[in-house]
Amino acid sequence: MARELVVATILISLALVFYSIGVWSERLAGRLKRWHLVFFWGGLVFDTTGTGIMFEIAEGIRPDIHSVTGIIAILLMLIHAIWATLVLVRRDEKAITNFHHFSVFVWGVWLVPYFTGFFASMR
Repeated sequence: MARELVVATILISLALVFYSIGVWSERLAGRLKRWHLVFFWGGLVFDTTGTGIMFEIAEGIRPDIHSVTGIIAILLMLIHAIWATLVLVRRDEKAITNFHHFSVFVWGVWLVPYFTGFFASMR
């Protein structure tokens, strides 16, 4: 396995760990907290970096379910992290206690490219 592929796989796996910790700890706590942002932003950075390496290996974006959902997931993760930051800065109590609904949705969407990539690599 090429070194770049190993690095990208590790980064994307770290994204799964970070994003899952952030999303599910927020869900269990019932409210968005500042430390959740560290995991949201960390997951985004790991995923974006790993995906960038994967795109270099693949020599561009392919018009398949994995690539398309991957781009959608990264955009949703970015929106999610920015929105979570704004919710906490504005101290919007209703949004703080309901934010987990959007978090779980984004996490679920993110799993599609994660698992399509995982299963495609098994071929």
